[in-house]
Amino acid sequence: MTRHPADEVLLAFTRALRAAGLPVTQDRAQAFLAAVALVGYDDAPGTWAAGRATLCAGPDDLERYDQVFAAWFDPGGMLPRRTGAPPSTTRPRSGLLLDTGDAGSEGQDADDALRAAASDVEVLRHRDTAGLSADERRRLSVLFADLQPRLPRRRTARQQPWHRGRVDASRTLRASLRNLGEPGRIAWSRPAPRPRRVVLLLDVSGSMSGYADALLRLGHRYVASARSVRDVEVFTLGTRLTRVTPALRHRDPDRALAAAGAVVPDWSGGTRLGETLKAFTDRWGSRGLARGAVVVVVSDGWERGDPALLASQVARLHRFARRVVWVNPHRGKEGYLPVQQGVVAVLPHVDDFLAGHSLATYEELCEVVARA
Repeated sequence: MTRHPADEVLLAFTRALRAAGLPVTQDRAQAFLAAVALVGYDDAPGTWAAGRATLCAGPDDLERYDQVFAAWFDPGGMLPRRTGAPPSTTRPRSGLLLDTGDAGSEGQDADDALRAAASDVEVLRHRDTAGLSADERRRLSVLFADLQPRLPRRRTARQQPWHRGRVDASRTLRASLRNLGEPGRIAWSRPAPRPRRVVLLLDVSGSMSGYADALLRLGHRYVASARSVRDVEVFTLGTRLTRVTPALRHRDPDRALAAAGAVVPDWSGGTRLGETLKAFTDRWGSRGLARGAVVVVVSDGWERGDPALLASQVARLHRFARRVVWVNPHRGKEGYLPVQQGVVAVLPHVDDFLAGHSLATYEELCEVVARA
């Protein structure tokens, strides 16, 4: 039986909860690890209660949490399934988690019954989207609806009221004047953060056709997360540059993808990344759309044009942007080496080089963008 480190299984469980629709943040996941460390890895009821206390945002999350807990830690149905009650009323002789230090104890049978097993949802999250069946793509589209990308923030000169920070002399003086000059409470302020623009450049050429559906769904989630129409822009790359942001503003993702497909004329065509990036920087980058933004380019790097042109345009884009992230669907696959001419040309000019072939890698991309 394959055994896994305890923290690895616990963190994978939090990702399964997130995929099931629970708003599990990184802070809650870390609090869950700390709580389980206190109650003990071998305490099944304690682990269940720790997760309920740290990972559930409200009563509406409890039932779904119990379902995912049972599917993750008890796939064989060996434990009671009573909502609102811990999964076991007695302390098991060996732990819920694998590789906790007592693998040779006499409770091997209980350990087998309680071992963690990846759910179908977790397996689908890590599958390569280019190789999914039609039914798996439908299931993945449901998981995409739970993806909640966060836009990075930038500080501005504008101030907002706050409970600490710098003294707001104007507000403090106005409050004192309203009280006929009597001293009053000191007003404080801090710089008001604003969303930093995110620009997605999605390669929809023939070599990327298997990932086009997932990439546009990712773009749709970013457009849906924006508070302002100026916060997110999405373009497709192929033999030409196409802006698809208006099409992706439909609330329904399937209608948004259909609308995007109607405006993109070069689906599954050739790849001229250098020329299309030049068109973007000439028309949009120099006008300020990419200036100070986080620019994400999703492409496998197969370039039919001049790699030197591609390198010069990415370097130019890097001068405009706050951060340039290059996402390659083959980056996370076993045995991959960045030897394509296009990839070799752009690597010196990008800040992050990430994988982008599965929902799990898109979630990691969202975290990188949010921290930019």
